[in-house]
Amino acid sequence: MRYFLLLLMISVSLAAYPQSRRVPPASTAVEAAPGSVDKRPGKELFDEANAYSRNKFAEFEKSKTPFSEQLRLRTEREQKQLAAKYATMLGGRSNISGSDLYYLGLLHWIAENTDGTAEALEKYVADPGAEAEKAQRSRSLLAVIYAQKKRIDDAERLRDEYLKNEPTKLSERARIDGEIAKAYRSVSEHAKAGSRAELAYSAAKAMLAEPGTRVQALDIVLDLGMIVFESYRDQNKVAEADAALREMQATATSVGSPSFFYYAADKLITYRIETGRKPLALQTYGEAIAEAEKAFTVPGQRSDAIRRLKGRDKHYRILGEPALELAGIDKWFPGERQTLGGLRGKVVLLDFWATWCGPCFDAFPHLIEWHQDFESQGLVILGVTRYYGRANGAPIDNASEITFLEEFRAKQKLPYDFVVARDQQAQLQYGATALPTAVLIDRKGIVRYVDSGSSPSRLEDLRTMMLKLLSEK
Repeated sequence: MRYFLLLLMISVSLAAYPQSRRVPPASTAVEAAPGSVDKRPGKELFDEANAYSRNKFAEFEKSKTPFSEQLRLRTEREQKQLAAKYATMLGGRSNISGSDLYYLGLLHWIAENTDGTAEALEKYVADPGAEAEKAQRSRSLLAVIYAQKKRIDDAERLRDEYLKNEPTKLSERARIDGEIAKAYRSVSEHAKAGSRAELAYSAAKAMLAEPGTRVQALDIVLDLGMIVFESYRDQNKVAEADAALREMQATATSVGSPSFFYYAADKLITYRIETGRKPLALQTYGEAIAEAEKAFTVPGQRSDAIRRLKGRDKHYRILGEPALELAGIDKWFPGERQTLGGLRGKVVLLDFWATWCGPCFDAFPHLIEWHQDFESQGLVILGVTRYYGRANGAPIDNASEITFLEEFRAKQKLPYDFVVARDQQAQLQYGATALPTAVLIDRKGIVRYVDSGSSPSRLEDLRTMMLKLLSEK
């Protein structure tokens, strides 16, 4: 099932939001025979590179190769390297023109070379003989690239050109307006961001009714709905921000997506706590459970939405409240034992983790970077764990486990202090029964963020809140 979902995502990769990093060429796939020159047209080179990950994951599934994040990242890196290699090959030919220019742009796109993509596709759309559909896709990618580079006027120009021509696609319209909205947000033009985000969100919602695009559309609708919400939030339009999240909940129930429903409901609850409306937030929490009970008629969907919400019960109740002192602490190293009260004036990040927790490892590089970058600004990171009585699959006593943790810390090059509890009390205080769980405490000692998991979106949310708290004096 995991491979099926990856294949589905890969199959719509050109419609996904773009990348921005370059990938150097490397030898990865079929090599030309010694002494020969690969003269295949651009379309064949693109088709091979575009299908690379899809074909590899199909092979992995057939051979029952176990899925891993490392395998996914390696395969995607190989695809980008192959595309970069073919882009170099194709771009090195003399007098390249016509559709080869178009496919050169797409090869650069896969390779995450947006400069190369823009150069090739600008030439293609300027060609009077450019095919209408290819020219439209080119305009859509150019608009997105320029928006990401904060060249908003150029992005708007390409958007206008796109809308004046045919054919147009809902997915491309949503992507263009969504990226332009993000560009406006980045320069604090929140009203313009909201306007573009609303258009993008409407186009993405319309995609939900199109056959074959529902999974892709759900991700885009969620992303764009959040931009609408954030645009209102950043303008301090509280009622409009609330309404945007409520509308997202309604959309989620209409398409039967418990994860989408949970995300919108959770954001509404936490936003109301952040804006000083905790009683209303807790009321919203109860209403969301009741709504899920009623709106999701499929038992599995209903139980999934309710389980996710109830899993956050403790988090909602401690958000906005003074941080509780960690209970049952036995060891604190290598620094001196402290209290959370004694850390007032600092922004404290509690990272609840364990050595056996795979997802916990995903957060380590970010924690190391944040410690290095923000310790001087008042950030204190504490890795909170407890005795589990085992190490490397064997039972050990507490003293030996401390030695194991000291060696683990050195091996992983973790620069912040470890806090080791005798039992689960500290975890229960902060609702950290799922690992990893991150808790952010502001300079006044108030819990401002708590959530579990180490997905890229959660890590980005955590970083955003951390920077916000560091900016508060």
